[in-house]
Amino acid sequence: MFEKNFNVWPTGKPYELPLPQTTHYQNFQRSLEQHPSGYAIIFYDTTITYAEMEQDVRHLAGWLQQQGVKRGDRVGVYTQNSPQFVMAYYAALRVGAVVVPINPMLVEEELEYIVDNADIKVVFAAVDLHHAFVGVMDRRDIKVVGVKYSDYLKVETSLPIPDSIAVQPHPDNLTSHAHFTFWQDVIAAGLDAAVVETAMDDMVLLPYTSGSTGHPKGCVHTNVSVQHAISALREWFDYTHGDTVLAIAPMFHVVGMQLGMNVTLASGGTMVILPRWDREVAAHAIHNYKVTVWPTVPTMVIDLMNMPDLNDYDTSSLRLMLGGGSSMPEAVAAKLKAQWGITFLEGYGLTETCCPATTNPPQAPKPQCGGIAHFNTLIQIVDPVTFTPVATGELGEIVVHGPQVMQGYWQDDEANKTAFIMLEGKRYFRTGDLGITDENGYFFIVDRLKRMINASGYKVWPTQVEGILYRHPAIAEACVIASKDPKRGETVKALIVAAEQYKDVTADDIILWSREHMAAYKIPRCIEFVDSLPKSGSNKVLWRQLQEAENQRTG
Repeated sequence: MFEKNFNVWPTGKPYELPLPQTTHYQNFQRSLEQHPSGYAIIFYDTTITYAEMEQDVRHLAGWLQQQGVKRGDRVGVYTQNSPQFVMAYYAALRVGAVVVPINPMLVEEELEYIVDNADIKVVFAAVDLHHAFVGVMDRRDIKVVGVKYSDYLKVETSLPIPDSIAVQPHPDNLTSHAHFTFWQDVIAAGLDAAVVETAMDDMVLLPYTSGSTGHPKGCVHTNVSVQHAISALREWFDYTHGDTVLAIAPMFHVVGMQLGMNVTLASGGTMVILPRWDREVAAHAIHNYKVTVWPTVPTMVIDLMNMPDLNDYDTSSLRLMLGGGSSMPEAVAAKLKAQWGITFLEGYGLTETCCPATTNPPQAPKPQCGGIAHFNTLIQIVDPVTFTPVATGELGEIVVHGPQVMQGYWQDDEANKTAFIMLEGKRYFRTGDLGITDENGYFFIVDRLKRMINASGYKVWPTQVEGILYRHPAIAEACVIASKDPKRGETVKALIVAAEQYKDVTADDIILWSREHMAAYKIPRCIEFVDSLPKSGSNKVLWRQLQEAENQRTG
């Protein structure tokens, strides 16, 4: 498969990269040495240089060592995007610990599962999440460092700051708790810690999957897998010290963590950190800070492009918009190209691959396409039952081999038995995603293996139908699911958020239009208009939640 890519490979780029020889933490050390006075972070107009960031990282690391955290121990980070997320992450790396990024949308029971499963020693947690972590702190032998985002709001700003960021609670039940310490008290203690060296095959990152099919699973990533992903992304997209990166994609997720945070810091660039998605704040940030790179997900772009006064903002500084999570609707990509002159570069990856498996070559991208296999990466499309490679253009399961692939799921032998297969003497990870490849080695991700709709024996792929629906001017957002049907077995249902200027659109309008734009068996027979679609912490539409609700409704 890999040889097919050479005729579309980015000009001047090597076909392979040497395996990493430096640790994850050394990226930050190198950028600190080269750009000590350069801005590492901008947070609502408060600027933090690399030297200032390192000072706080050293204090946090010293405190971690005082609490007994040693090489290989797990340290959780349970916050929104913030300076504290970044500093806690790198403080854990400095003492040789393993970072466990935790989705801040998780409730107490979900948090406790990860704390137990990973055997976390310390959690850096936002104080506005105290309702979730206090009980866990009471029942488990863990230390919690309370994060107030407002601690790094040090100057006046014209950007609108959400109340939840500007003012955090100061619960009495935290102040006196023996296992709790506020972030500012840790910094004020002024402790220090030397860098603890780690081996290249040491685990340094343990991100958890979303748990959509059961309990979330920890993905064991080493210095090699994390560093290869970082160096590959940096090389492919030409991140430099001169880049200002909009870091709004959630950092607990690999897209925001790698493309927003780690690649930026490895390049000596500047992160403009926003804790949560708000299209007006994002537009302000791009305009005010002359953002050059925006790693994102399609749902954010769709929302921004529907903003009525978007043309009031100067977005000409943007040179690169990239991301994944789901396919960018072709109509939205075309609008982006027409208005901003930017081609959204889609990629494909998973928590298990620490972000990239495929990416589009910047000089030869294809729409609604995951791109081509990344540096040092082999990808095959196989029959999901026999694991036999299928022919070019045929549908099958995507399997991935490369240095960025995880070692395996943390303490889950049963899952690991089915997660990997051997092909031609190499170990491939089974993604559970269905796709095809063309004659030039471009990969097209069709859908999740378990998401297919079987309508009268016809296979319908929801993401394909969604992509067509997005061409309709009245549709701002869409999610396609299966609905039980006594005659067809399953039929196609679309949940639609109408665009602001088309609130009078009807179901019949959508169905009539669909008849002209897609095969009869793909046409949504059921249309439900909704005010919004539920989304995950990484801004992906929660189609499973919608599907489960539909299953319960139809019995």
